[in-house]
Amino acid sequence: QVQLVESGGGLVQAGGSLRLSCAASGKIFSINRMAWYRQAPGKQRDLVAVVTSGGSTNYADSVKGRFTIPRDNAKSTVYLQMNSLKPEDTAVYYCNVVLRSYGLGSYNDYWGQGTQVTVSS
Repeated sequence: QVQLVESGGGLVQAGGSLRLSCAASGKIFSINRMAWYRQAPGKQRDLVAVVTSGGSTNYADSVKGRFTIPRDNAKSTVYLQMNSLKPEDTAVYYCNVVLRSYGLGSYNDYWGQGTQVTVSS
């Protein structure tokens, strides 16, 4: 069974930084895409950043130049480094990982439990 555990959320002042972590564990054969989404109250869940197995990255326009999404394949972990935070970055952040488990012939989608990020003005 695969589990994703997120950490690193919290309260920060505008202009500050936070780093989120998402560690995948279990009988993992291969990890493909790793991503972060966020959902603000009353809004839909939106893609923030994604990194492929080859290391290619893509970012939402609203976070380009401020956020990065490094991944550590040896630790099956993806991070979200958030700099120059703004109040509009306030949301629950979810990691999303597409991976293949041992014994399964296909890739499946997994979600973390979510971590709250609050940016005060």
